[in-house]
Amino acid sequence: MQTVSCPSCGAPVSYRSHASVLAVCEYCRATVVKELDAVRDLGKMSEVLEDYSRIQIGTAGVHGGRGFTVVGRIQLRYDAGMWNEWYVLFDDGLDGWLGDVSGQYVMTTKRELGTGWPAFEAVRVTHQYDVGFGPYVASDKRVARCTGGQGELPFRVGEGWEARVADFRRGPSFATLDYSDGTPPLLYAGTAVTLEEMKCQLLRDDEQIKASAGKYRGKVDVLQCRSCGASIRYLPGLAANCVCPACSTRMDASSPTVEVLLKGEEHERVQFTLSLGSVAKIGAQTYHVLGAMRRQDDEGETWDEYLLYSTQGPFFWLVESSEGWFRSQVLDAWPAPALPAMPAVQLDGVEYKRTWVYQARVLYAAGAFNWRVKAGDTVQVAEYEHGQNGLAAEHTPDELTWSRSSPVAEDQVRTWFGLAKPAAKAAAGKSLTNSDIAWRALLWILGLNFIPLVFNFTATIFLLAAGLAALFLPMMLAPEKKKS
Repeated sequence: MQTVSCPSCGAPVSYRSHASVLAVCEYCRATVVKELDAVRDLGKMSEVLEDYSRIQIGTAGVHGGRGFTVVGRIQLRYDAGMWNEWYVLFDDGLDGWLGDVSGQYVMTTKRELGTGWPAFEAVRVTHQYDVGFGPYVASDKRVARCTGGQGELPFRVGEGWEARVADFRRGPSFATLDYSDGTPPLLYAGTAVTLEEMKCQLLRDDEQIKASAGKYRGKVDVLQCRSCGASIRYLPGLAANCVCPACSTRMDASSPTVEVLLKGEEHERVQFTLSLGSVAKIGAQTYHVLGAMRRQDDEGETWDEYLLYSTQGPFFWLVESSEGWFRSQVLDAWPAPALPAMPAVQLDGVEYKRTWVYQARVLYAAGAFNWRVKAGDTVQVAEYEHGQNGLAAEHTPDELTWSRSSPVAEDQVRTWFGLAKPAAKAAAGKSLTNSDIAWRALLWILGLNFIPLVFNFTATIFLLAAGLAALFLPMMLAPEKKKS
């Protein structure tokens, strides 16, 4: 470890990695650049947004049999959201990056770039590319800007620095082509991971987060709409892209100053089975309904989707459609091949066959989401089925995701949320009058006596007439009862 004095305030600044060229002073936020035997102050680095990630500088774990320690991070924001890149130092002296997006993680290290890489402008989401070790599907393409950093970093970065990156996936494997410094790009590759499987230590707990951010991890807060004053329940830092349920104003609450993205219009609220803020007890975990949206396909069929979050796990969706309820989870390990145009794909040794291809359009959205959403947003969907379980590939020109769904009984959903069973519907149609009863009985009796009428009409008709008059004349002449 190399320790220098901060040129701005004199506080000690440490470099644990020989590859680090920049460190942010934890006392005055000065950006300290290491140049041969000297250091230079490049100015202040913006504070990172407290996003309630469990990771922090000093978090340690094991990946691929090698121990690692988190020594720095940058925070990146793009049009639809934001994410963290944690700079990690392995015990053998090599380094890597731990990507952190809404509770999903990937660990990557720098690799040698092959010859078949595409230009940034040529990358097309859902297309396959050989990035150096076989075909990968382009899953994401975006330009993001750095909004903050801390700790030490392997390159010079500051507020306003732009990252031009394209991500690729194959099964659980992950790769990134970084075009930030032009061409050729830098190649980083690795795999999807979880904090539990990496046996991470020194993760932030609720008390530490409360001390640094003034709020507990996962605590649902209340925001007042800047347009109409209605209350919006949201999750600061994780699901802070808000849509007012009263006036549809869109706001970004992921910074200390709430930014109004687009003022909405007054309209009739959509009624959902699950209301925003509802709490569910699923197993030993408590989940909150943060956002709800109604979507529609090409044929006019609609369904509702609810975004649920727990402090102990990632986001997942509850989907309510004409076919019932489904639980949907975004996949870390993708099917093969992960191309929405394929007639069949395989996941965990099971084949799923494609059943539907359509465009889904957001009709209405309200609450908080971990990306920016609004009415009118569209996405291309390809659905695959195996028995009662399904896979869905959803993509825009910038992003492709795969999710897996399984059916949930309606009674189970009601048990989770403590909902009462719906009242039985009243029988349709009006009640029969005395006249209705008489005429129906007459037709029934005539049907039973059809054969005697044919063979002995004269005798039978007189007997029937006398009997029917005695039986039904009083009923037909009686006054009808009126409804109260």
